[in-house]
Amino acid sequence: MLACRQVSKSYRTERGIVTAVSGIDLDVAAGEFAAVIGRSGSGKSTLMAVIGGLSRPSGGTVTIDGTDLWRLSDNALSGFRNGKIGYVFQFASLLPTLRLIDNVALPAMLGRRHGASGSYARAAGLLERMGLGGYLDAYPSEISAGEQRRVAIARALINDPALLLADEPTSDLDEQTESEIMDVLLTINREVGTTLILVTHNLALAERAQQVVHIANGAIVA
Repeated sequence: MLACRQVSKSYRTERGIVTAVSGIDLDVAAGEFAAVIGRSGSGKSTLMAVIGGLSRPSGGTVTIDGTDLWRLSDNALSGFRNGKIGYVFQFASLLPTLRLIDNVALPAMLGRRHGASGSYARAAGLLERMGLGGYLDAYPSEISAGEQRRVAIARALINDPALLLADEPTSDLDEQTESEIMDVLLTINREVGTTLILVTHNLALAERAQQVVHIANGAIVA
């Protein structure tokens, strides 16, 4: 499903070249749940951005379902990312002037995969699954942080991605809400078969994964 080979990412700064990740080799099978752990600044989020098609690597390859991600043109990469990869960020990042159902339907509308009526029907179904069926016309400011995170998960799933990337999706939530969000993610992984890669500081959450990847100083450690 996912294969990373010698992935590296460096940035040019005022202090010179800073290497965020280096020599990453990683395989995640279709339908697997993998957790990425490590201290802040270890390179976890940089790796996720590279895998998710959001940040071009300085070297190496990322292959998803047989497609070499970074050999695609910009337009092809955008289309692939929209259709194959769902991304749940550390913060919900919902558009405040759009209703919840609009926020969820937006990626499908941009991808023109389901048509307007199909996109909104699917968005409504996903929000219902997240326990938010009664809030379709609500705005982000009208719901809690945990509910906003559920909306973000629904948005990430709108185009039936093969790969779901979740970068610290529970970092600012209380323990009860954190547990509920993780249950949602794991249910999607188990019942739908969506490949899940989770970045977390929470070792208890990581222990629920089939594969745990520990990153330190930009490299995978045993």
